[in-house]
Amino acid sequence: MLKIANKTLSDQFPLVMGILNITPDSFYDGGKITDITSALLRTGEMIKHGALIIDAGGCSTRPGAEEVPEAEEIKRTAPVIKAIKKEFPDVIISIDTYRAAVAKEAIKNGADIINDISGGTIDPGIFNIASEYKVPYVLTHIKGTPKDMQVEPQYDDVTNDVFSFFENKIVELKKAGVEQIILDPGFGFGKNSRHNYELLGAINKFKTLGLPLLVGVSRKSMINKIIHTKPENALNGTSVVNTIALLNGADILRVHDIKEAVEAIKLISFYKSAQTNSITKA
Repeated sequence: MLKIANKTLSDQFPLVMGILNITPDSFYDGGKITDITSALLRTGEMIKHGALIIDAGGCSTRPGAEEVPEAEEIKRTAPVIKAIKKEFPDVIISIDTYRAAVAKEAIKNGADIINDISGGTIDPGIFNIASEYKVPYVLTHIKGTPKDMQVEPQYDDVTNDVFSFFENKIVELKKAGVEQIILDPGFGFGKNSRHNYELLGAINKFKTLGLPLLVGVSRKSMINKIIHTKPENALNGTSVVNTIALLNGADILRVHDIKEAVEAIKLISFYKSAQTNSITKA
């Protein structure tokens, strides 16, 4: 069960996490959110279209991205999170960071979830922050760092390797006192196209670990490389891949395009319901 404050999120699965990049260099929407006013406008739009979680990040994790100073990442995210919580007190906010200090400041300003794309491999102290503040932690698999993760990634068996990573990190997290964990296979984080699509088909295997599963494929190269699109015209491809993820059991979709993701969830939920009813009547 995934619970935040008085909300049981698992009762609302599948749900949408909206991306709020407070960065100048993110691969799709870098530079669009430049101040608190634009952040609040974008947040309001995402909530209106059905996002239940807003994922705020101040450091791009696109392939090849350079790190920004920790103080700069805090400067970008903490005031925005504080303003969002004041304007939209009921919205759930996650902080997209792999740094413990950034996560701590974000939580102090209203963040409810830590979304760490590094799975604790860059800053292990982030586990302690999740434990100290009793917030859910998104455990993401990555191979390398954003700067080098896409330099010819290799696996013996990507599904088994990611599964083993999850098993080991879950033990570490629970030992640290983290009680609520969400799993993210890390699409595009140290994987080539074949790795990504193999993992997409393995969602049900990861769900045997008994934890919610987050899928973040929005407008990524795993779509663009296959259908020869660019991030700005990859919405249709994103919807297709999100649909596959939902059919395989994804619980949370992390997306740029809220309305389309919510529509996909409604259609797949109705489809599954119809199939269940058909089986029952038979």
